[in-house]
Amino acid sequence: MTTTDYILTHIDPEPDYLYRLWRATNIRLLHGRMASGHLQGRLLKMLVQMIRPKNILEVGTFSGYSAICMAEGLEEDGRIYTYEINDEQEDFTRPWIEGSPVADKIDFRIGDAAKEAPHLGIMFDMMFLDGNKRTYTECYEALLPVLRPGGFLLADNTLWDDHVIDPAYDLDQQTLGIRRFNDHIATDERVDRVILPLRDGLTIVRKHMQNEG
Repeated sequence: MTTTDYILTHIDPEPDYLYRLWRATNIRLLHGRMASGHLQGRLLKMLVQMIRPKNILEVGTFSGYSAICMAEGLEEDGRIYTYEINDEQEDFTRPWIEGSPVADKIDFRIGDAAKEAPHLGIMFDMMFLDGNKRTYTECYEALLPVLRPGGFLLADNTLWDDHVIDPAYDLDQQTLGIRRFNDHIATDERVDRVILPLRDGLTIVRKHMQNEG
């Protein structure tokens, strides 16, 4: 038994619908491991329950697993707006989202969240950044203005299977994008930040209130 196996037997179980989605994701999609999975999914749900956001923005829907997990934690009037830039993903993802028990809380859109979400007229309480690693920094800067003061932004894959510290990946554009994002966040005086070594890295960022320096 691995440490991960032990953890999974001592946390909330993965709902059957999400287990079936996880299986379908890994069988039918090329990069199935990109789905959040049991452990991260239960963490996302709990973070939503802790933060109690009314509006969540997700950048990178993929198969819909993480969106469903976050929607599970929302209160009755809560809503998640999730954007997937790859329109070829829609045929797989939309039926899974619309067939989920929390479909009424999820607004699934095909498009570029960094360009479109700021025009929704919504101040978001929480964001989950899980899109193109090459443009994490640009996406962060585009969306931070519509994250409310005191709100939280989660950025996935910020250790990138430890590639961020491996010189062998010095020419890999995704790795370089994540390194640039991590360096940018580390010196951003507008936020507090912490990196969790969960899966391949999850950064939690809190935007300062206006009277914080």
